[in-house]
Amino acid sequence: MDSYANLGIAEVSGYLNVRKTPESFGEVIGKLPKGGACEILDTSTDGWYKISSGGVTGYVSSQYVYTGDEAKKLAAENVAERAVIDADKLNVRSEPKADANVVEQVFKNERYDIKGQQDGWIQISSGYISADYVTVKYALDEAIKQDMRQTVLSLYDNLGVSNVSNYLNVRDNPDEKKGKIIAKLPSNAGCDILDTSTSGWYKIRSGNITGYVKSEYILTGQQAKDKALQVAKLMAISNTDGVNVRTEPNTNSSIYTQISNSERFLVADQQDGWVKIEIDDQDAYLSSDYVDVKYGLEEAIKYTPVVEVADTSSKNDSKNSSKNNTKNNSGKKNSGKKNSANDGAAGSKSGSVSSKRAQIANYAVQFVGNRYVYGGTSLTNGTDCSGFTMSVMAKFGVSLPHNSGAQSGSGKSITSSQMRPGDLVFYSGSGGINHVALYIGNGQVCHASNARSGIKISTWNYRTPAKIVNVLGD
Repeated sequence: MDSYANLGIAEVSGYLNVRKTPESFGEVIGKLPKGGACEILDTSTDGWYKISSGGVTGYVSSQYVYTGDEAKKLAAENVAERAVIDADKLNVRSEPKADANVVEQVFKNERYDIKGQQDGWIQISSGYISADYVTVKYALDEAIKQDMRQTVLSLYDNLGVSNVSNYLNVRDNPDEKKGKIIAKLPSNAGCDILDTSTSGWYKIRSGNITGYVKSEYILTGQQAKDKALQVAKLMAISNTDGVNVRTEPNTNSSIYTQISNSERFLVADQQDGWVKIEIDDQDAYLSSDYVDVKYGLEEAIKYTPVVEVADTSSKNDSKNSSKNNTKNNSGKKNSGKKNSANDGAAGSKSGSVSSKRAQIANYAVQFVGNRYVYGGTSLTNGTDCSGFTMSVMAKFGVSLPHNSGAQSGSGKSITSSQMRPGDLVFYSGSGGINHVALYIGNGQVCHASNARSGIKISTWNYRTPAKIVNVLGD
């Protein structure tokens, strides 16, 4: 505490934004965590303090900063043993060993609470860091620089960026005929190039996916770096399951939906303690306690095409459906209790399904990366969510209205464990059902999300499903 001439302590839920200029919409250049300390440099601007903390100098809202004796009291409560990063950048690994997966990177002068220490490794909230590159001392927490676009480059050892208009197939082997599709690499997505020895192919790692892509569609070297800096986006990444998404930036507002761990959303705005996102085509808010905000690139999406098998008769389909519906996943008979749409399992995670259902799923996915247009119905030039499902189904002789709420009243309501590719998954907000997606198998949906994201693939429960409907009648 003696190292601060004019001590300030942040008292806010989550973190306090450090801005470049003293205005509510000024560029965010850093984050001062709850209990974090700062040096107050100037108080002459009404409602704002100019501060310095953790190598960040900027402005914070004065209403969230304690000073004087209150600050000293809070400082005494918040001082703790922390790891201060000495290296310019340091890998955070999933396990305490040098060959473990890198989950993120931390940077010089940043401070992290120590969760544990073992064999030359220090555990922090996101993983493990080598003790060789940190100083352990009792200290107050301080600000962390907002991850700028430039830091995107440090996330990759040998950067490659996809150079396609919609998506690039990732295969398990470097062969278009024998290599199975295991993922899709979206337009302008980032990857690490692991091997270039196979003519015409690169072995890459992108997110949790490792596989092969055609090299002609990957930018490398300075071209990749320039493109990455151009297309990097500020993302909010949920860090726990069941995060409440609210209609306004306060805990008294309605819960719009819930999202799963590791879901990514583009950031529309940052407010003290809250992050504004666009979820599908609705503005919503996340508490900064439950998300990490950082610049990043799109990465590979796990995906396997649905395999077609010959259609059986409707009689057999009905018989099998009835049989399946009388048993749960353990093979025991159901008690007769009515299940909700989300009963905790996604059906048809892999394997083969009827020819028609497989064709619907595989047809829908070819439009990933195309535009979202409110009121649109064109799969190539722009569509909204219900226009997407309406147009895909029309290709296979199924007529649906151009409205998600109306579509939810079509067909037969089913549970998530009964889902098969070609079924429709509906999501609701404060005003009822407002979004629809097409289930494509493997626990995933394809949908026209919003103008920022376009047509994309998501996990089927990326937000809480309200209803699931079979509109195919089988």
